[in-house]
Amino acid sequence: MRQQMPKQDPQLRRENFNEVALGFTSAQAQTEAQRCLNCKKPLCVQGCPVEIDIPRFIKLLAEGDPEAALAKIKEKNSLPAICGRVCPQENQCEKLCILGKKGEPIAIGALERYCADWGRAHQSGEQLPEVKATKGKVAVVGSGPAGLTAAADLAQMGYQVTVFESLHAPGGVLRYGIPEFRLPKEIVDYEVKYLEKLGVEIKTNFLIGKTLTLKELFDQGYQAIFIGTGAGLPYFLGIPGENLNGVYSANEFLTRVNLMKAYKFPEYDTPICLGQRVAVVGAGNVAMDAARTALRLGAEEVSIVYRRSREEMPARLEEIENAEEEGIIFRLLTNPVRLEGNETGDVTAMICQKMELGESDASGRRRPVPIPGSEFALPVDTVVVAIGQGPNPILLQGTEGLALNKRGYIEVDPETLMTSIPGVFAGGDIVTGAATVIAAMGAGKKAARAIDRYLTERQ
Repeated sequence: MRQQMPKQDPQLRRENFNEVALGFTSAQAQTEAQRCLNCKKPLCVQGCPVEIDIPRFIKLLAEGDPEAALAKIKEKNSLPAICGRVCPQENQCEKLCILGKKGEPIAIGALERYCADWGRAHQSGEQLPEVKATKGKVAVVGSGPAGLTAAADLAQMGYQVTVFESLHAPGGVLRYGIPEFRLPKEIVDYEVKYLEKLGVEIKTNFLIGKTLTLKELFDQGYQAIFIGTGAGLPYFLGIPGENLNGVYSANEFLTRVNLMKAYKFPEYDTPICLGQRVAVVGAGNVAMDAARTALRLGAEEVSIVYRRSREEMPARLEEIENAEEEGIIFRLLTNPVRLEGNETGDVTAMICQKMELGESDASGRRRPVPIPGSEFALPVDTVVVAIGQGPNPILLQGTEGLALNKRGYIEVDPETLMTSIPGVFAGGDIVTGAATVIAAMGAGKKAARAIDRYLTERQ
């Protein structure tokens, strides 16, 4: 039987920002690891974007050697504590697990997290490869999951790597987007410090496109550049009333809470203005994060407003279930049509229309169709819009010759991830649009290999 990870009680955790999932005990980890069949042709590895030797690390863990198991993971993945927490394993490695065909798959993500946390607790797993930076200089723009992965892999290949981050702390979406209760910031700090031990230099408060251009980076001796700036430009609904006070994009809301530490007010003097009745529009992981954050900040009623049904929600099932346990209200088949406010310009109501599902659209999900005469008013004093993000235009607009697609994302060669500018590579959300942390990491790993080939061939 698959081991179930212990969690904070819902009634307790809705009052704090401590991590919800508590991790396996050593006994649970070993019991779960011993369920692995050690398949001759392990399909799970095919589902891992960063190519971890999953059967081998699990076997080592089953044998009671978490240190060796962690070392095996770190051969491919420099951010295991992060991946073990936020990677959607259920749609990747665990989805392909043979045990899952007739029962429950191995809890691969939980085992990866256990190994990483064991290493952190025992100050183990930090054995650094003996690599000298002799191959040349590479710049990485953005310190999110794609940038950090590319930087780690390039450093271990022998390159002198500098990461340029526009914010005052590294981590990208790992720091500003994902809440403390899902990914503690001390975990991000720990993983970043490991990269620095590999020789990666990280420069914060450095906005490429303004502080320096890509051309100026080349002029400074960088031989290749990787762009991993993500998709941080928020999308809005385009309905009347979105300019009222109390209406946030999820990006702004979560950044204020996570990066600016509003969750620690008054220890940090960075509060966020929040009402008692909060509506979050959207049903992805970001929407769940925003709704659960609002609850912990003291809101009396928090609703998810989503135009489709529960089956079409893009969020991880785990996050949906956590939100339900904590008392988040799900207003499904409901679509906002306008926002109303008072004489001082504060939002007071969301006018919604009930929907029904019609035929499938291009996404494969059934299209929501308005039900005539079904409008109703939902009283709110805070609205958070979490319907996706687009590419940040600062770097893109300031770089001559950088080809973009019709959606405004960077065009790359699908095999090499090189852009239209020789020596400039890109990967992650800035290429694909908003996706998962692990997909971005996979792109960073692919780009690192391509950069190494490119520079080697030029010698």
